[in-house]
Amino acid sequence: MIPQYASALLISDLHLTPSMPLTAQRFFDFCEKDAPKVEAVFILGDLFEYWVGDDAALHSPFQQEVKRALATLSTKVKTYYLHGNRDFLLGNQFLSRTGMTLMQDPSKITIAGTDYVLCHGDSLCTADLGYQIFRGWVRKPWIQKLFLRMPLHWRRSIANHLRSNSGRKYQRLTQSSLQGAQAKTDVTLAACAAVLREQSANQLIHGHTHLPAHHQEHLQDHAWQRWVLSDWDLDHPEIVRPRASALMIDQNGVCYTDLIKT
Repeated sequence: MIPQYASALLISDLHLTPSMPLTAQRFFDFCEKDAPKVEAVFILGDLFEYWVGDDAALHSPFQQEVKRALATLSTKVKTYYLHGNRDFLLGNQFLSRTGMTLMQDPSKITIAGTDYVLCHGDSLCTADLGYQIFRGWVRKPWIQKLFLRMPLHWRRSIANHLRSNSGRKYQRLTQSSLQGAQAKTDVTLAACAAVLREQSANQLIHGHTHLPAHHQEHLQDHAWQRWVLSDWDLDHPEIVRPRASALMIDQNGVCYTDLIKT
């Protein structure tokens, strides 16, 4: 059954971590003040910087604080979660304790009478063949079971190593060509068209790329609209312009809501 609501807020790519306290505080404020104004909230992945298992959250005061904020939010509005590329191991234990409902990637929803397809976005970046191969392996259930049986400090070490490798890879790409780097790590028209055709829809919302924008696109005889959610970062003004926003959908249509100014 397709979820249907009159209004919703959608966010993604907050990459919450104790080392980014201003971003985390804005999320807590969002849960308390902004989110309860709508009927549903959709978190489209990468809420956390990384997730190495629900058991790790039990040893993290910060993740416990996030859990409490989500649990409180879920008592006020329906809250959905969709796995990202950083937190795809977020499991049933954490979800049940927060009251969030897990969505498949992709999923179709209806907001204010219009159908939208939601996904994290990494599966749409099909030009990055290396990443897609990696993604295919780490999403295999038996690989995940093996990883989750490892000692916690091993899992954290592996996660940090993968994050470092990812950062170095992107830095090498940007040094050679910023345009080329964005082309390789951005979604492709063919992937967007395929998922929309499969879902029988023409409105797509995703995160992951950190390139927030509204696009009107087409491929051959198929046309659609695509909204990219913003990442959040209020802690590194020396590197990136502070940003935190949500996508609001209601009877007035679709618009980006700047959460820095509110």
